[in-house]
Amino acid sequence: MNQITTTIADLEIGEPTFCGGLTVFPLLSREISDLDYLLLAQGLRDNLVTVREVSAGGSVPDLAVENRADRPVLIVDGEELVGAKQNRVANLTLLIPAGKTTIIPVSCVEQGRWSYDSPDFQVTDRMHFARGRAEMNASVQASMRTTGTRRSDQGQVWSAIDDKAVALDAPSATGAMSEIFERHAEALDDYVREVEAAPNQLGAIFAVTGGHYGLDLFDRRDTLAAFLPKLVRSYGVDALERRTEGDKAAPASAAQDFLDRLGAGAFDDHPAIGLGRDVGIVAERAIGGALVVDEATVHLTGFSDPRAGRGDRNVSRCTRTTSRGATPSAGGTRASAGAEVASVVTGTAPPGPSLYATRQRVGGVKAANDRVEGC
Repeated sequence: MNQITTTIADLEIGEPTFCGGLTVFPLLSREISDLDYLLLAQGLRDNLVTVREVSAGGSVPDLAVENRADRPVLIVDGEELVGAKQNRVANLTLLIPAGKTTIIPVSCVEQGRWSYDSPDFQVTDRMHFARGRAEMNASVQASMRTTGTRRSDQGQVWSAIDDKAVALDAPSATGAMSEIFERHAEALDDYVREVEAAPNQLGAIFAVTGGHYGLDLFDRRDTLAAFLPKLVRSYGVDALERRTEGDKAAPASAAQDFLDRLGAGAFDDHPAIGLGRDVGIVAERAIGGALVVDEATVHLTGFSDPRAGRGDRNVSRCTRTTSRGATPSAGGTRASAGAEVASVVTGTAPPGPSLYATRQRVGGVKAANDRVEGC
């Protein structure tokens, strides 16, 4: 029995909370790790950590994290970093060693800006919205297995933000994901107020109307407490798009089935960029990943995926780019996407209007019509 299986086997599913198309099941455990680390927000607040571009010119898929603390710093996948030349999200969870500068893999979530608005980055109360985070997880895991890197499909990340902005009427001059959260801040705060951490809670299973499930589990209760509001907002964005009158809470049996399938999945193990090991998971109709350090599962994440578990060729099925990284045109609305993705590879930015603005000019295609099945 490996570490992930052991961690999952120790979990108990608590009483759920349901609100507006989102069901949240607490994951309870008395097993906590004794790892000592700082959260990124704490490190930035105490001026012990600096996150900046890797150079004055910058590189879209990379950032430099300087950790001056005497403890490692935890950065969680999907955590949003705002400032510098454009906003980014972390591609996967990392534990940054103390007293070192580490280059980390990130994805751009603000397509139309490539100019400094601050020297460094700060964190926000947001994470990448759940559907986009699931797609990013799939492409990063595929990259790790095939090339040993942790690159996302950047074209897909932009497309997911574009789709969500259209669906939730949240245009941004720079294609910033943040506008989606800001436009719907009141509704998302309502979700947050409804979900409170339970005693012994280390994680949660999130179920969005339509049968979309996700999971996040941490090694410490204080880490869960810090990230639970961010995660609720992340899944809340998806719930706002999918909720309908008459929605009912997801059944506990479906949450248990999702958890069991993740625990029974196939695991691949890779040395992490920082401390520990990156573990990829492919299960029946589910995918996931984890950071394991000194036999402690620091962070485990998982997402439902109807096509997973049918062979490695389906691991990155949501990827919309060709083998050369060019995004196929969708009715002429993304003719420049291939050049944009190519610019990511070379470390230069793609200035110009957001894909949301492009989509609006050609008739406002609804995001639901452009959704990849099961993402």
